Order: sequence, then C-alpha cells, then structure tokens
Amino acid sequence: MDELPESEDHESEDPELGEPGSGDLFERMNFVVDRHQEPLRIDKYLVTRMAHASRNKIQQAAESSLIRVNDQPVPSNYRVRPGDHIILFTTRAPDLTEITPEPIPLDIVFEDQDLVVINKPAGMVVHPGSGNYTGTLVHGLAYHLYGAHPEKTGVPRFGLVHRIDKNTSGLLVAAKTASALNDLAGQFFDHKVNREYQALVWGDMEQQEGTIQGNVGRHLRFRKIMDVYPDGEHGKPATTHYRVLERFGYTTLLACRLETGRTHQIRVHMQHVGHPLFNDATYGGDRIVKGTVFTKYRQFVENCFALIPRQALHARTLGFIHPGTGKAVHFEAPLPEDFQLVLEKWRGYGRRNESGESRAGKC
Repeated sequence: MDELPESEDHESEDPELGEPGSGDLFERMNFVVDRHQEPLRIDKYLVTRMAHASRNKIQQAAESSLIRVNDQPVPSNYRVRPGDHIILFTTRAPDLTEITPEPIPLDIVFEDQDLVVINKPAGMVVHPGSGNYTGTLVHGLAYHLYGAHPEKTGVPRFGLVHRIDKNTSGLLVAAKTASALNDLAGQFFDHKVNREYQALVWGDMEQQEGTIQGNVGRHLRFRKIMDVYPDGEHGKPATTHYRVLERFGYTTLLACRLETGRTHQIRVHMQHVGHPLFNDATYGGDRIVKGTVFTKYRQFVENCFALIPRQALHARTLGFIHPGTGKAVHFEAPLPEDFQLVLEKWRGYGRRNESGESRAGKC
C-alpha cells in the first residue's frame, strides 16, 4: 500500500517499479538533489552520479521523456535545484537475471505452481531500488524459486503483484507465471482483492467504523512522503475503510480495509484525520500525540516505542480468486511479536487506569 499497485507501501526505500498508468516504463534509479547543490544541467548532474552512463545516453533518455523531475518530463538542459526528485525510467522490464539470488529466509504461507504468498517481516525491503540493491525479498524469492543460478533453469520470471512498506509486516503475493501475473494484476486493478491491515493509531477514534477518502499523492515539497489532497487537485483517489477492534484510551487498534492501494495510503490517511500510526516516524507518530503530561506516562510510551521500533501496521489478511483454479482463497498472518507485545502494554495501562489510577493532565 502502500504500487506496482502499491499496497500500503511505497517509500523511497520501496520505489514504484513502473510509471503509473504507462504500462511500459520501469524505474531504474532515483535521486533527491542535495540542498546545497548549485544549479546544474541535469545531464551533467546525472553523469557524475551514474556509473557507466554517458552524457549522450542521458540526453537520449531525456528526449524520450524517460527522465522525470518532480513527476514531470524534463529536457537535458533542465537545471536541477535543491530538493528536486529525479527518476530515470527505462522501457525494458527488469530481468530476473539482473538480480543475484540470495539465501534469505522467507516465511512462505502458501505456494503452488501459479503463485507464492509470503508473510514479510518488518524491516525487509520488498524490491531492490535506490539504496537497497541487496537483501530484499525479491533476492530471497529468486533464490527460493530458482536457486543460485536462475539463468540455467529456463523458468519464467516471477512477478510481484503488489508490495508493502519496508517497516510494515504482513502478507503479499507473487505470481510464478505470466498468466497468473496478468490475472492477479487485473484483480488488484479492479479492486477485487480483499486486503485488511491492523493498525495501532494515536487517539480514541470517535466512530466505531468509518471511511476515509482523499486523493493521495507525493508531497509538493517533500518528495519522499505522501500527502492528502482535495479531489481534482493532485494525486489519485484513495479510499480506506476502518473499524475499531480495541480501545486503549490514548490509542486505538483498527482493522483497515483498502479499497484502493496508494503509496502509504493507510499511514497518510490516518495522519490526515489526526490519528497517525503509533511510532510512524514519517507521519508524526513517533512522539506523544495523545496522553498525559506525567513523567511516568512519557516513560511508558518510550518503552512502547522500544518494543515496536517501526510503524504499528500489519497486513493481516489477503484474499483473491486463484488464477489457476478460479476459486476464492484467503490467507491470514498473525500479528508479529513486536505488535503483540505493544498491545499487551497498552492493555495493561488501560487496566491500571480502570483500577483507579488518575488520568488527569491530558494533552
């Protein structure tokens, strides 16, 4: 989310593979221009930052609209400015043989001749990209499917249908054949895939259930994060349905169902309505948002942050029509240990308050 279709997961650490809607462009590299950078032609700028790249090839890429700055094609004489987000695309899909398989342990929930469902741990990047060229789930999946020498197997290249953020845990599906990839991609595009996340958010949600709607697009100033915009202004339509599972007074456990799959959708939608995810450093959840002014409470929250040093978000369930059998399938991944531990902490805090501890001094 977050995408290829995003599945609650972009992040500059988990960059999109293709330009949305193009169908034939694939991201190769991306850069964010340093704040101290002097104005410089983009072809000169990229030559100094890309191994084996010639200025002529970069100019050709610009002529073919394969170089985008802040989501817009630019000519080769464009002068970069501090904060510019540059993406270089290619028309050639990434090839499996460009990835060196790595023996990375994977939690395989289900696998057959058509697909594989994986329970991804928090901290693992899904696909190689800027700053993450090894150690990704794709490297581990390549090893799982093809061993150390994929070029000798003749097995068709697998395909990720969606992804989740580096610091989000939970389920994702990868296709093992071209036909399965096309079928699953169509289900994601038509919003026929059932995905439910569990999220611990700051604050006590007013409604027991509800729907958040708002276009999600890149922040106009800070290109590595997303923001919510009124319809028609920027970004793409996004819908998140939620229901309350458990209340802890200052935090709430939610089940979130994605109707669309935009980059960081749940995270940015929850921030937008004033309930950022617990310990989400990108969207303001890594500080005390709700609670008391007491030192003991501050220490309690810091202890909770230490238990789950990432945003409290888990892709709990995944359901779709199996591309081979035509039957509905459903998968579930239990909450990981760090998430369970922080929930127990909040339950204990709530029990202490119910037994008479003062909750005066609310922020």
